[in-house]
Amino acid sequence: PAMASAGGPDAERPHPKPFLIGVSGGTASGKSTVCEKIMELLGQNEVEQRQRKVLILSQDSFYKVLTAEQQAKALKGQYNFDHPDAFDNDLMRSTLKNIVEGKTVEVPTYDFVTHSRLAETTVVYPADVVLFEGILVFYSQDIRDMFHLRLFVDTDSDVRLSRRVLRDMKRGRDLEQILTQYTTFVKPAFEEFCLPTKKYADVIIPRGVDNMVAINLIVQHIQDILNGDICKWQRGALNGHGRTYKRPFPEQAESGGGVLAAGKRSHLESSSRPH
Repeated sequence: PAMASAGGPDAERPHPKPFLIGVSGGTASGKSTVCEKIMELLGQNEVEQRQRKVLILSQDSFYKVLTAEQQAKALKGQYNFDHPDAFDNDLMRSTLKNIVEGKTVEVPTYDFVTHSRLAETTVVYPADVVLFEGILVFYSQDIRDMFHLRLFVDTDSDVRLSRRVLRDMKRGRDLEQILTQYTTFVKPAFEEFCLPTKKYADVIIPRGVDNMVAINLIVQHIQDILNGDICKWQRGALNGHGRTYKRPFPEQAESGGGVLAAGKRSHLESSSRPH
């Protein structure tokens, strides 16, 4: 059948409800890299966009539209992008709700150079598994409770700072401004808003993408979901004991692409990220 377009006659057809995975962690902890590695091990990065069964979305797409005064501050590195109020939480909540219900959605496109939301949006079609990553994806309880699985990428703060400095300098930003912004906004916001949400994680991934043992286990979980075993991973199947069924360690996790059947799917490409 033809792919449903947003707002088209087929848009309201029911789709399988996706398995929603939240991925949190501090700035430059490796959240998007972990998500991309999961995609790679599942063989989904080689699949044409509309046929992908796993997709990645970023909380960064949901930054608020800034006023002229806020934009001026942002250009000087004096706006706090790490505070919960920097995000359009209502739009993020409604978009995730529609994704969980298996609907086609439109995701905002944010320009991090001008700190503004662009007129065009990205159409995202239903997928079997959705990875939603961001520094504060577990901060709001109603959003946090939507996730079937919650991951927290736990990376040493010195490593994160060095990564952020190198990343921002490559974008032509001034070193002094980078460090001032980090000590004024980024570090305090991490300690106040992001780090406390670590306790809500089902799985903590120390060292990020370097921890291939943890990533292989998560990939095996996703393969089980794609193979029709999603009911075993639903929170309701835990019977209140916080334990899932036992299974052998995945020996062939890296060849996972072979188990996926192509479907009509889409994927939102990773954007150039400020945080």
